[in-house]
Amino acid sequence: NRKPAYIEIACNLSAAPCAAPGPISAVIDEEPSDRASLTAAVAAAAEFVRARRKLSMVIGSKLRAAEAEKEAIQLAEALGCAVTVMAAAKSFFPEDHPQFAGIYWGEISAPGAREIVDWSDGLICVGTLFNDYSTVGWTAMPSAPDVLAADPNRVYLEGQDFSRINLRDFLSALARAVERRDATMLEYRRIRRETPPETPVAPGAKLTRAEAMRQISGLVTANTTVLAETGDSWFNGVALKLPRGARFEVEMQWGHIGWSVPATFGYAMGAPDRRVIALIGDGSFQLTAQEVAQMIRNHLPIIIFLMNNRGYTIEIEIHDGPYNNVKNWDYAGLMQVFNAEDGHGRGLRANTGGELSKAIETALANQDGPTLIECTIDRDDCTSDLLSWGRQVARANGRPPRPQ
Repeated sequence: NRKPAYIEIACNLSAAPCAAPGPISAVIDEEPSDRASLTAAVAAAAEFVRARRKLSMVIGSKLRAAEAEKEAIQLAEALGCAVTVMAAAKSFFPEDHPQFAGIYWGEISAPGAREIVDWSDGLICVGTLFNDYSTVGWTAMPSAPDVLAADPNRVYLEGQDFSRINLRDFLSALARAVERRDATMLEYRRIRRETPPETPVAPGAKLTRAEAMRQISGLVTANTTVLAETGDSWFNGVALKLPRGARFEVEMQWGHIGWSVPATFGYAMGAPDRRVIALIGDGSFQLTAQEVAQMIRNHLPIIIFLMNNRGYTIEIEIHDGPYNNVKNWDYAGLMQVFNAEDGHGRGLRANTGGELSKAIETALANQDGPTLIECTIDRDDCTSDLLSWGRQVARANGRPPRPQ
């Protein structure tokens, strides 16, 4: 039961004879649903729905990998219930859909989202993944008896477990088998609070996180993909309102930092027709900054918003200490280093709202390479959600171990 930490493979193995590979379909084709298992799962799920009046759906990060986004919408519309989305699954359910009830993330949920999940007498969790980050330090775990969990190859509810089931098949079949359950949607409309629009600050005023995000939100179109690095960028990105077609990428399973710089490069290479925007903190950026040179080499018009507050803000809120300080770089000036004699990257620094506005105009005009906009903000200028999340995760991290 031990996993290896290091695997050695002899360098001459690559030239050794081996069996001819089989068809690629053997690797990439998915196994069809077991018909008996699918039928039984749909029957049990339909009974679960019939027994409840206040159902809601929670969409999780495994939905897209199962290629079941369309079928999730079909089930939601058949039920007519409120649909919340976990932070790591943002953009997997259309935010302009009339049944969208916001991001469910425990005590830092969108207004009304947690209330409607807590008010429900049953949850249909589709592709969800509950860990310490997604549950805000294990404070937002749904109660098991009232949960129907549908995963890419498995459905389980009320002590019953059904396997070898394609998620698309299950959601589509269940949508045809259920009656309308719209009580949570009616309640959500009653309690929903509209978020007032952000008020622009004076162009000469010192740049704040809120003003930066207000301006960044204006860039997001249906053809935009936003990548949000681990840290306060999570919470800034999750708060963005996405038009239908916009995509959002985040890594919330392991809490790695620095992943978003190479991921942004790879995404832009794979989707050259999309506008790619990255939200990155200074500490994370320092781990993988060299990948910006590859963006320049490939003439990718990526826009990087680098929030420079000279520290690992998320770690400061979980467990502060001198090790959370970061040596400052000339991030905007770094682009000239990467450009050398032939690059077209642009590096800009914004200390005020007016400077940020002009920097964004420059970034939009630069189609020959990436633009990095260094946004200088105060060290303690972070979202209130990060403060709440950090407090709960720190509490969970500090628990004594439980004997097994």
